[in-house]
Amino acid sequence: MFEDFFRSVGQMTDPRFRNVLMKGVALTVGLLIAVTLAMTWLVGFLVPDTVSLPLIGDVSWVDGIAWWASLLLMLILSVVLMVPVAGAFTGIFLDDVADAVEARHYPELAPAPDVPMTETIRDSLGFFGVIVGVNLIALILFFFVGPLAPILFWVVNGYLLGREYFQMAAMRRVGRAEANRLRSQHNMQIWLAGTLMAIPLSIPLVNLLIPILGAATFTHLFHRVSHR
Repeated sequence: MFEDFFRSVGQMTDPRFRNVLMKGVALTVGLLIAVTLAMTWLVGFLVPDTVSLPLIGDVSWVDGIAWWASLLLMLILSVVLMVPVAGAFTGIFLDDVADAVEARHYPELAPAPDVPMTETIRDSLGFFGVIVGVNLIALILFFFVGPLAPILFWVVNGYLLGREYFQMAAMRRVGRAEANRLRSQHNMQIWLAGTLMAIPLSIPLVNLLIPILGAATFTHLFHRVSHR
């Protein structure tokens, strides 16, 4: 498992890895900017320029406060959602990462069959939804576990990352049914490898690399367990 990880780290300078990272970050930033502009425009459209308040009279600064408050809220949400949204966008291009890993380390393999873009987008959106949903639940639990919160974060996300990245790596070679079988057979190892991916999620900027590092690591892991 650690060999899979360090082999992936050693390939992080691969131009194909950088291309996937740039695509994911660019699409994420573009989406967040578009949503922020739409939200501030909507607030400006809905909140009137002047509001009449009892005992105070006409107030002309409510729209300005609402605009700045909406902008601040979107900036906070952008920080919170940057990683899962980037992960979802990057997930669309993870086949490129797996192809780069196989070209360097498994040159004897025939090219993997192309996965339909609709299926890739569906899996990426599903991954995004699962991560956001479970982390919202974990966020509530954090208030009850105190200093154990980081461990809960790693364990929960480790399971999710391991499950989804192994599924992505395996499906492109053996299909969904066989990928599910292999995942069940090697569930604990996959969970531990996912936890290894989850620990850097709490490090700003480094966490943007996790989708690529995860795809590469689990490509190695898949080939290792499938050859047994």
